[in-house]
Amino acid sequence: MNKKKFNPQDWATDNPSQSQNSLPPLQSLKSLPSLKIEEITQKVEAVATDIAPNYPDWRDLAFALADTLGESGRPYYHRLSRFYPGYSEKETNTQYTACLNSHGNGITIKTLYHLAKQAGINTSVPTVPKVPQNLINPANPKNQGSDNGEEPDTELLPTLPNSIFPLLPNFLQQITAHANSPENADLLLLGSLVVISACLSNVWGIYGGVTVFPNLFLFVSAQASAGKGRLSLCRRLVEPIHRQLRIQNKQEQEEYRRQQVEYAANKKNPDAEQPQEPPLRALFIPANSSATAIFQILNDNAGVGLMFETEGDTLAQTFKSEHGNYSDGFRKAFHHEKISYLRRKDREYVTLEVPKLSALLSGTPRQVQTLIPDAENGLFSRFIFYCMNVHLQWIDVFAQNENESLDICFDQLGDQFFDFYQQLSQIENIRFSLSKKQQTTFNHYFEQAQQQYCELLGSDYIGTIRRLGLITFRIATILTVLRVMETGHISSHEIHKSHISNPNFQISYLKSHIPNLNTQYALLCSDTDFQISMEILKVLIQHSAYVFRQLPIVTHTKAVNPKFLLFQVLPDQFDRAKYIEVATQLQIPESTANKQITRYVNAGLLTRQAHGYYKKEQ
Repeated sequence: MNKKKFNPQDWATDNPSQSQNSLPPLQSLKSLPSLKIEEITQKVEAVATDIAPNYPDWRDLAFALADTLGESGRPYYHRLSRFYPGYSEKETNTQYTACLNSHGNGITIKTLYHLAKQAGINTSVPTVPKVPQNLINPANPKNQGSDNGEEPDTELLPTLPNSIFPLLPNFLQQITAHANSPENADLLLLGSLVVISACLSNVWGIYGGVTVFPNLFLFVSAQASAGKGRLSLCRRLVEPIHRQLRIQNKQEQEEYRRQQVEYAANKKNPDAEQPQEPPLRALFIPANSSATAIFQILNDNAGVGLMFETEGDTLAQTFKSEHGNYSDGFRKAFHHEKISYLRRKDREYVTLEVPKLSALLSGTPRQVQTLIPDAENGLFSRFIFYCMNVHLQWIDVFAQNENESLDICFDQLGDQFFDFYQQLSQIENIRFSLSKKQQTTFNHYFEQAQQQYCELLGSDYIGTIRRLGLITFRIATILTVLRVMETGHISSHEIHKSHISNPNFQISYLKSHIPNLNTQYALLCSDTDFQISMEILKVLIQHSAYVFRQLPIVTHTKAVNPKFLLFQVLPDQFDRAKYIEVATQLQIPESTANKQITRYVNAGLLTRQAHGYYKKEQ
């Protein structure tokens, strides 16, 4: 991979207003198929034609819309079905739900194009302007498809910028060096951050006035054979920690059984004490466990645990079982909120004070919807989503050195991290924080992101933006901790001066004035790690938005958000006459378009260059 370095000073700015246009372009939101479907639907409505007069065609039309738009295709199904003489809203809803819940039998949106052509609808002439090139990520150009009625090519979502990889902590550079594609590098980086987040229980920070730990939730969405299996390598990074806990548990169990035998032999002795069963020590928590079992394992391990499942529907199916729905506990664990449960064995009421759960899941796009049924489900906003691009390219399976197994390489990296973990565990109280300058930049970015995405995706997306802020803070925490691996051993008694002189890492020793607290160490995020975290966020925010638009939205059912659509199809620069023309084609009233343009300007999406002249901000 070609990774070009950049200067952090070129990115950071003392004046927040100078960086107000640094939000990511919104090209990753699914727009082209929606535009084409809207175009065809309007043409069908103009001639009031039933394009699916028989049941097989009508059924396949539902499959086609469900495959492309998910729940958002339901309004289109009604609009295209209502010209049938026997149209029934209830029957149409029932049919669409049935098709949505199935796998579609391979039927794609091409079926809609075919049915429209059969009915005499011209699908080749666009009725709305093409999406301007400024919305296409230069590093990830998207095929625009053709206007000959064929299905638009699958869009490419942005990958993490190459420029961040040489700036990563050395340990993460060793991991991502084994990548064979940009998507693969992203997977290894994000997966590593998640598994490591489960092992930093002694590191914390203050965010929003409350104590937070580095724990992350990640869902990697990809079609079968897209390469998400590489995530299994990340598990090897923390296997030694899990193995140590299991060995310790085995030893404790053996000692417990020995004490039981001794207790049984001396039961008549009034001073004999019945031995207590040791806790079940483990790092990995099976997803297909009951809610009580999950919480008990967390409780046995001081709230720490890592759920690692390469098939997302394992967790989804568990949520559907009678005793396995711990979705509520999942949501609470993200914010380290108390979880209470009843142990059935001895009817003991237990409170898990500070859960520190991390989760890494992967699956197909359908499995995302199975796990998270709609966009208003609070579980959605707590996850990092990464959608893998599928390339029609055969990767040389022998390109890797035949004498070098990736399994062995990652086992060695796991041993390396285990040594660091043991040293870090000797320090009980490590506080992470951002500098005042970084906090100002952070707050400005998310204030603007919240306003802009609310304008384009609605208020349902605000929760995601806000929790992505916490996720970014946690990513910065992990990066800063991993810098310690480059600066040498940290003892609980002293910190070497070299740690402070290192330009990429700043650490200071603080003696707490609160008597009941242990010695406290403070980790201050470097500008480099803050920059990396924000660059990662700018990509993740787009992937989350993409997934968000695929999920059913309970509060509204419009297939295409008019505010989003208007912004998407406007050219890079335009005047009032042009946006009125575009709005008319999209059936948006002139008065509404005028107000919306003003809202885009206020949100920083547009700049008013002169009276009646506008320019999109990148």
